[in-house]
Amino acid sequence: MASVCFYFQVHQPFRLRRYSVFDTTRNYFDEQKNADICRKVANKCYLPTNQCIYDLIKLHEGRFKVSYSLSGVVLDQFELYCPDVLESFKRLAGTGCVEFIAETYYHSLAFLYSRQEFVEQVNMQRAKVRDFFGYESTTFRNTELIYNNEVAKAAHEMGFKAIIAEGADHILGYRSPNFVYRPPNCPIHVLLKNFRLSDDIAFRFGNRGWAEWPLSAEKFAGWVHQVNGNGYTVNLFMDYETFGEHQWADTGIFDFLYHLPRAILSHPDNDFKTPCEVAAAFAPVGEYDAHHLISWADTERDLSAWLGNAMQSNALQEVYAFEKRVKETGDPQLISDWRRLLTSDHFYYMCTKYFADGDVHKYFNPYESPYDSYINFMNVLDNLSARVKANSAAQPISTARAAPAAKPARPQVTG
Repeated sequence: MASVCFYFQVHQPFRLRRYSVFDTTRNYFDEQKNADICRKVANKCYLPTNQCIYDLIKLHEGRFKVSYSLSGVVLDQFELYCPDVLESFKRLAGTGCVEFIAETYYHSLAFLYSRQEFVEQVNMQRAKVRDFFGYESTTFRNTELIYNNEVAKAAHEMGFKAIIAEGADHILGYRSPNFVYRPPNCPIHVLLKNFRLSDDIAFRFGNRGWAEWPLSAEKFAGWVHQVNGNGYTVNLFMDYETFGEHQWADTGIFDFLYHLPRAILSHPDNDFKTPCEVAAAFAPVGEYDAHHLISWADTERDLSAWLGNAMQSNALQEVYAFEKRVKETGDPQLISDWRRLLTSDHFYYMCTKYFADGDVHKYFNPYESPYDSYINFMNVLDNLSARVKANSAAQPISTARAAPAAKPARPQVTG
């Protein structure tokens, strides 16, 4: 049997507006641009793809299933700019064929810098999903599939039954990603992305220079059928914007999606499962021992997309250094602004390396260069610092912060 497990990542950051060193306003975020991009992606991707998924669930009478991880900030933007998208996700939740996966609310790198902030953000996102969809998440994915044994242990301690990660060749060796694994000395189930088949859809589908172009549903289903006898599950993990935004409608991506379930289910041994169903159905066959951090980004599958240069490291250390002082203010708006600055996209925009899938992110990158991104971010952070100081000075002496400024946080990038 081969169970196809779809997981789609849905995320949009709150992008910063152009902020010079002379600016003094507390409005850091480009409301117009964020609204325009959210609406644009909604029309090209979220709304038509949600309709297609809903139709497929009805057509196949519940045999077609998918899962989503929606960051808290994309849910915030749906509320603000695209309530029809939020309603379409609620309709999908009502089918009973959709799993909602937990992640950090602000799509942040908090696990690397502050375990307290990490736990708080995951709990915030779980509560948001519970409120909107009436769903209690039991599967966890860390931002950008950043994973090692410590991430798995933390997820287990928070009560999750399963965690998803990249199926990295250097960890798997000769083994297949099409089985369920577990980390050393931890009972949580690890589901691994089959990155070859996932990337065939997410990155290569519309590439006319690709040897397998055009990719039909029948051809792809044939590759899935080959897993029978050598694996339990084919985990297809990708950005939801693959449909209609990264792969435009004229590539035929929606026709491919519509016909794929029928082609997969034409083999009597195949079915669709959500991550929690995969974890419940299949026992781990071995250990997935990830001492070093991996991710699903770029060809390196490491953290260099966010921590690859001095600008990124400096910006991250500076912003996390404010955690204690920002939270001590008790100012909800100040805390919210600080947390929006933690979103990983801000540091991704500062990336200076060349990478194969960089073109995908250029769609939504508001900066002309990584250096512009860094300068803009630090200008905003400087204003936030002034607000923290002003807030602390306004507090009564008995409650004002007496300790010196906290040292910059250091990333807990341990093996």
